[in-house]
Amino acid sequence: MDILIKICQFFLCFTILIGIHELGHFLMARVFRIRVEKFYIFFDPWFSIFKFRRGHTEYGLGWLPLGGYCKIAGMIDESMDKEYQNREPQPWEFRSKPAWKRFLVMIAGVVMNVLLAVGIYIGICYAWGDAYFSNQDAKWGYNFNEAAHELGFRDGDRFVTIDGEEVDNVSEILNALIITEGDRTVVVERDGRQVTLTLPLEELIAMRREKGYENFISLPQPFVIDSVAAPGAAALHKGDEIVGIASRRTGDSCENMDYNDYRAYLELHAGDTVTLAVLRGGSRMSLDVPVSEEGKLGVIRAAYPLRTRQYSFWEAIPAGIRKTGEVISSYWEQLKMIVQPKTKMYEELGGFIAIGSIFPSTWDWQDFWMKTAFLSIILAVMNILPIPGLDGGHAIFTFWEMITRRKVSDKVLETAQYVGLIIILFLLLYANGNDIYRFFIK
Repeated sequence: MDILIKICQFFLCFTILIGIHELGHFLMARVFRIRVEKFYIFFDPWFSIFKFRRGHTEYGLGWLPLGGYCKIAGMIDESMDKEYQNREPQPWEFRSKPAWKRFLVMIAGVVMNVLLAVGIYIGICYAWGDAYFSNQDAKWGYNFNEAAHELGFRDGDRFVTIDGEEVDNVSEILNALIITEGDRTVVVERDGRQVTLTLPLEELIAMRREKGYENFISLPQPFVIDSVAAPGAAALHKGDEIVGIASRRTGDSCENMDYNDYRAYLELHAGDTVTLAVLRGGSRMSLDVPVSEEGKLGVIRAAYPLRTRQYSFWEAIPAGIRKTGEVISSYWEQLKMIVQPKTKMYEELGGFIAIGSIFPSTWDWQDFWMKTAFLSIILAVMNILPIPGLDGGHAIFTFWEMITRRKVSDKVLETAQYVGLIIILFLLLYANGNDIYRFFIK
């Protein structure tokens, strides 16, 4: 059932993204009175799942879920249909229109994907607000994994600044460390004083290549009391921090441990009476508290607070635009790192399995729309790259024509399309091959 939910989310997301992208080409073509011969979600080699014709356009759903296409009359595209070259140009064909109109048709899909992301982020800000964990609330600092320790971090460190910028949203810390083209200077608070760490680019690249960013930081789980639920724990007060436990029956004890370790200890001493070492108002005291047969004290632990900024509809609009810009900038920085051979970030490229795996096994609309917006931006950025066969490849030839006023020949466009298809096929095979290696072999 879990995998089915992931698959459903993947295909719904993919259908929305491709449909919106191709709709951009379709609408802009129709604005300039260019005929659209086919409008398909997914590809349809040999046959389609269903199709119907309205006017001059055939609409359909293909069976091969590798994208989709909008076949515009009088244009060399992925269908490689060249029959139109055997007849005189018609006024309703793509090739008969001025270069600036053809350029707008080419980039319309990318624009629609960006606008979709903007619309989704506006909706998310308005409906759910912007929830985040503030660095200011990490009063116990952070725990770090082995890769972070090698960079110089120590458990209990709390971030102060990264390259001189104050840190607030914790979710942005990791991006600031792994998406960089140079060394990073990080100031942390350690044992009441500020310590400066210089993180060389080479070490950050090595950390990322070895996936040391996984569980890079985590929040300590102190045992702080939020409320008391059982009469036997009445001696405990809100705000008390349990820093040690000793069993009266066996005499063993544990101190300065994580909440999960304390919980495991209590389960082992179900039905016993334990002596708690408690910090209250800066003073340490001992309290005897019974443990239930279920291994619980009868208290509710205080959780880390999340801060949420709520937006009115009009406030959500600039917030959504700003969020889109931040994600585009972040993804572009990642893309630049991928194409640098020394970083070996190309090894992180993933295909359909990697994309599908980002969706959770339970349906959460907020999470679904967040991921759909992010993937829409990826689709926009990838399509605008000047690779023949992609929108950016078509657009660059048209832009060249606008500058030089010399039209690129159909023969050159046809050759470029073949080259582009080979590049795209190679990238698809490489990315999905990485998926197979990571998920089934490695």
